[in-house]
Amino acid sequence: MVEYSPLGPDTISLVRGDLKKALEDWQDTLQYERKCSPHTFRAYTTDLKTFIEFLSGHIGEDVSINALSDTNLRDFRSWLARRTMDGASNATRARNLSGIKNFLKWCDRSGIMHNASISSVRSPKLPRKNPKPLYIGQIEKLFGELEKDTSDWTKARNHALFILLYGAGLRIAEALSLNVGDFPREGSLKVMGKGGKERLAPILDIVRDVMFSYLEKRPDGAPKDSPLFVGVQGKRLAQQVAQKSLRSLRVTLGLPETVTPHALRHSFATHLLQNGANLREIQELLGHASLSSTQRYTDVNAAELLKIYKSAHPRQ
Repeated sequence: MVEYSPLGPDTISLVRGDLKKALEDWQDTLQYERKCSPHTFRAYTTDLKTFIEFLSGHIGEDVSINALSDTNLRDFRSWLARRTMDGASNATRARNLSGIKNFLKWCDRSGIMHNASISSVRSPKLPRKNPKPLYIGQIEKLFGELEKDTSDWTKARNHALFILLYGAGLRIAEALSLNVGDFPREGSLKVMGKGGKERLAPILDIVRDVMFSYLEKRPDGAPKDSPLFVGVQGKRLAQQVAQKSLRSLRVTLGLPETVTPHALRHSFATHLLQNGANLREIQELLGHASLSSTQRYTDVNAAELLKIYKSAHPRQ
């Protein structure tokens, strides 16, 4: 069982006992069976918190399993309308609805209840956003700056982290979850991705060299059971610290705001595609469950080709 409920005591007070038990079991499933990220866990439970608080006021009583089962299309639309009035964007409302659907589908599969209306609720339309990778010149500029001074172990750490994201296409959360003993002396790195899906990420020699150079500089000796990337207090490095470090570099080098840790992963995929890798290969390297997620990179290449065409064609 989870030790606490992110829904909070005020929201739990609006929930009857049968639903409280279902929520706790669902949270256990998210954490221990699906092994979803802390970010996803917080997002889904926040979605439930928002919806339960709305529904309790909407029906004028505490929310039970039966009340959720009886929630109809008009109720769901009223909730989405309320979210709009609260200033929630299309993306936020789509995310909110995803959390509710996840819980209700889990209840259906678990034999707890069935809601006949949730499948009819349409998610707000979202504009398709293409990844924004760095150009090769920007990558060279970034890593050229990182290579200038690695005498300080924290600078060596940043170099190792960012070259791992770009060189192996890892998500920032995947990289920061690794321990020293996970990083291979040779061969590929085992990565635990979204949904507990494991994949192998080939490690380039340059990435391995930079990583071991950083580990040699670590003041704690880098024991195998310690986090691969640590902060100055010796604890696992927080995403915010890594993001702040790259943001500082970005400002120093005059790079665009789109240069983020995740943009390094996008750059990995885009540059592979530009150099002849096929989508299936890139899908495996990125750990995408669906090929449609990987196909976004073809849109990036098409957009770049159009830009080059417009600037170079003699009739422009």
